[in-house]
Amino acid sequence: MPFLELFDETLDINSTENYELSVQMSPDGFAFAILDTIRNKYVLLRSTEPDDNKYFTTDSISDLISKDDFLTRKYKKVNLVMPSPKFTIVPAPLFDPAKKEEYFSFNLNRDDDDVIIANKIQDPDAYSVFSVNRSLSGVASHFWPAIFPVHHTKPLLSQLAHYTKSISGFYVHVHIEKEFFNILVYDHGTLKFSNTFSYRNISDILYFVLNVFRSMGINHDETLHFSGHTGKYDDIWSGFAMYIRNLKFTEPAGSFTFSYVFNEIGLHRFINLFSVASCE
Repeated sequence: MPFLELFDETLDINSTENYELSVQMSPDGFAFAILDTIRNKYVLLRSTEPDDNKYFTTDSISDLISKDDFLTRKYKKVNLVMPSPKFTIVPAPLFDPAKKEEYFSFNLNRDDDDVIIANKIQDPDAYSVFSVNRSLSGVASHFWPAIFPVHHTKPLLSQLAHYTKSISGFYVHVHIEKEFFNILVYDHGTLKFSNTFSYRNISDILYFVLNVFRSMGINHDETLHFSGHTGKYDDIWSGFAMYIRNLKFTEPAGSFTFSYVFNEIGLHRFINLFSVASCE
């Protein structure tokens, strides 16, 4: 079971009431980060992934949480990110909370065990309506009963709104999860395109992204930005380098900083986990 742990030597397990906990959980993986709110510095990251071609069950995630020495303690604040490929964006002026399930079902197939949740997004002025597995949602409610889960696009869109304000022209971003990826396109700071695609290999990702470039008239000289499960010189990076001249990773930005131990990883991989603490 792949495991990553980074922690600063100043981390104090007896001071968690001065810390902010951010958790990201899905059948594909489980990770959490701790922010020292006195110094606004991230001091811990733990990430666990299931073995190849397998998924975490709700029992295994519950077991991970209950046995972790940090996750069962009290915190100043807790944030919960639940990635899901099934979501739709509804403009705020058209949104009715009582109709969130209708919005979802109009655009996506709903499984019997889906729970439909809506998050307010600041920029664009909209709501993200998404589904999570009912059993997984129950695990989250058991350990953090007062916490309202957010879709991974909420912190992602918050970050991209920050980056695109100073850009005239196109800004293209690809966020990659284990079995799906998001494509978001901004033009002069306004979100023009947002969609999610499932993939089995790099060819699928190349096909969909390059088709968006073509259909929207985006020049291949434009920079393509990445976050999530990819890294420099991996298959995804190398594949796109054949077609797109400028490739860049988008790292989390905000009032927070990172301990030096985080220099060991590409921060773009956990952009939503790190960004949710400053996401309104």
